[in-house]
Amino acid sequence: MREDHSESLSTDASVSKARLHSVLDTAVDGIVVMDDRARIILYNKACERLFGYSAEEVRGRNVKMLMPEDYARRHDGYVKHYLDTGERRIIGIGREVRARHRDGTEFPIELSVGEAHTPEGRQFIGIMRDIRARKAVEKRLAQAQAQLVNMTRINALDEMGAAIAHELNQPLTAIMLYLQAIKRKTDNINSLDDTFASVIEKTVKEAERASQIIQRMRQFVEKRDPERKPVDVSELLKECLELASLGDASQEIELSLEVEDDLPMLHADPVQIQQVVVNLMRNAMEAVKCASYRAVKVSANKTDTHLVIAVRDSGPGVPPELVPDLFKPFSGSKRRGLGLGLAISKSLAQNHGGDLIVEPGGEQGGAVFNLKLPLLAAGEAQPAERAETI
Repeated sequence: MREDHSESLSTDASVSKARLHSVLDTAVDGIVVMDDRARIILYNKACERLFGYSAEEVRGRNVKMLMPEDYARRHDGYVKHYLDTGERRIIGIGREVRARHRDGTEFPIELSVGEAHTPEGRQFIGIMRDIRARKAVEKRLAQAQAQLVNMTRINALDEMGAAIAHELNQPLTAIMLYLQAIKRKTDNINSLDDTFASVIEKTVKEAERASQIIQRMRQFVEKRDPERKPVDVSELLKECLELASLGDASQEIELSLEVEDDLPMLHADPVQIQQVVVNLMRNAMEAVKCASYRAVKVSANKTDTHLVIAVRDSGPGVPPELVPDLFKPFSGSKRRGLGLGLAISKSLAQNHGGDLIVEPGGEQGGAVFNLKLPLLAAGEAQPAERAETI
């Protein structure tokens, strides 16, 4: 009977052991069992996938081999402190920590540690869940939320800009009217000093120029339906040069414009094309800030079928690794901005039947962005308006 009982116990133990190994090997999470000296006793299949070591390679070794250096240095001290004092720091408390793969790569895991008292002494069970995918999703969500906040703020600034432009235009108009009235009065006074008359005339011109800038800004930011019409490319690019040169960004940068003679009229939405060119110019001015020679050149010429507006800078060019994603939304490398400028610009170009392409190097080392827009062939009817999509 005693032998039968012993055989029964042995059979039960074998079944329990087989059941334990089956549970360990089918578990999705990594499971490690350690003794009170932090040596690995059990190490399941999920751990092999997680860390890149086989069970044979880690069995009997200190578990700190699976930890980054800063964790590993302190681990044995933590275990000894717990055994001496019973003070828990991680046992029974799940937390997020870093782990180390066999190749040295560190990655985040969710770790929970339990304790068991066995005939062989204290043992610790660590359950580890790979949270890299979750972290990636959280990062993308945080980026999307940050972009949404920026877009909300930009929308508010858009509305404020239109309101400010409207409010400034009224006093500027009043100033021009007063100055014009003074000029008419002074034209009839023969003894008036020529310098004074010249100052008044220059003041009138500057007030008119300020009013024109405000009007262009209003057109640039106001929400309206697309409107295609014949556009004088030379005049449009001159306005782009004035808009791009506003503020401190243009200081010490050589801005130039070169337009081929006898360019035909372009059938396009002038504000949208202006938006594309100004964005390209501002990007170019940003690119040459740290260059020894700071220059941005805008040129326009025609081929048999297209008008090409090129924005060339003397900066370092576009790094090759950025070129594939350059026109994708939210892929910009600048600290400021949303990374939408080039994506929207390319969309506007394509909506006009053209395209926006980049030469990463350029003739002088800088980048060249070419805005290609179709020309109407002789006798061809103007294309019907279609909805713009960005």
